[in-house]
Amino acid sequence: MISSVRGLVLSALGTTVVVEVGGVGLTVQVTPATALSVRVGQEARLVTTLIVREDSLTLYGFASAEELAVFDLLVGVTGVGPKSALGVLAVLTPDQVAQAVNADDDGVFRKVSGIGPKTAKLIVLSLAGKLAPVQAAAAPGAAASAGTGTSATVQAALIGLGWSEKVAAEAVEQTLADAADAELAVAAVLRLALARLGPARAGSSKGGAS
Repeated sequence: MISSVRGLVLSALGTTVVVEVGGVGLTVQVTPATALSVRVGQEARLVTTLIVREDSLTLYGFASAEELAVFDLLVGVTGVGPKSALGVLAVLTPDQVAQAVNADDDGVFRKVSGIGPKTAKLIVLSLAGKLAPVQAAAAPGAAASAGTGTSATVQAALIGLGWSEKVAAEAVEQTLADAADAELAVAAVLRLALARLGPARAGSSKGGAS
């Protein structure tokens, strides 16, 4: 088991980060927010889990142990694969997942590509009692007028995930317009923009396959 990796970031694009460890470049699947949080040419540390399949070995990385814990719980739910679990964490923080489960709200999980109503309900049922209650989660519309740097960074991330420049710009503009927190970080704006875009697969706005 590979529990964590630390090394020089060779590349970070979309949902993939390559980290050089001992002269070997390891490809790690991450959320868009995590990919944005690292910098090429600088050292990064990710907590990881290795998913072994008959035809593949895939390393998934997270910025915190809390994200990894939620990921492990999600992949334990029937019908939820690693990609869908990562998709949940691209849209929701661990606290927001806990809040949704504790509130018996499966609607937020249906926003994730590949998760239908039955699976969303199963997530809530399967994770009930397994996540600590949270005091308060950020409201879905809690974003603010962030600076142009944040806007440009999030737009670039969305374009890298396959949305067209127009769709990405509109999503970021609407997200920031609805925001209430002027200090919202890039990762938070990206989460909200992805949630606003809904379950449509990246690349669909360009007419390509995901």
